[in-house]
Amino acid sequence: QGTISGVNKEIPVLQCHGDCDPLVPLMFGSLTVEKLKSMINPANVTFRTYSGMMHSSCIEEMMDVKQFIDKHLPPVD
Repeated sequence: QGTISGVNKEIPVLQCHGDCDPLVPLMFGSLTVEKLKSMINPANVTFRTYSGMMHSSCIEEMMDVKQFIDKHLPPVD
């Protein structure tokens, strides 16, 4: 519940959601991403939806996660 300040306001966030998720409706994902954007730099928040994906994952999502990690984390030797 503390305030977000300093470098934490610049943290990159990737949020992924299937548009057919029966457990966590897409509406809740959309509300969550809007809350995140109000707490940190909205330019650093990425919200991806995947057509037909239920409460699971898909190859497109995993590719997006890999790209996000490659972009924001240093390589491991």
